[in-house]
Amino acid sequence: MKRSILFAATLAVAGLGLATSADAGWRANHPRRAEVNARLANQDRRIHQERKEGEITAAQAHDLHAEDRGIRGQERYDASLNNGHITHAEQARLNHEENQVSRQIAH
Repeated sequence: MKRSILFAATLAVAGLGLATSADAGWRANHPRRAEVNARLANQDRRIHQERKEGEITAAQAHDLHAEDRGIRGQERYDASLNNGHITHAEQARLNHEENQVSRQIAH
């Protein structure tokens, strides 16, 4: 009995390790997602900086962050439909949406 419980626990732990390494592998090898997410991170920094400098109000920063969260959610949804990938067309659409938000951030 103890042996079968130990065996089942070992399999469970091994399965978790495989899932984690598989997730890390596809994330590291998908430049379209990495590019979209890097742009979102950069825009987040820009929003914080502009708010800190007083170039935009707290309400404007909140709205810009909300738009970026929507874009990130769409990127994740698109990737979930295609085994962790986004297509060129999806990337182009996401970049277009990011460009619209970027224009709203003061320079």
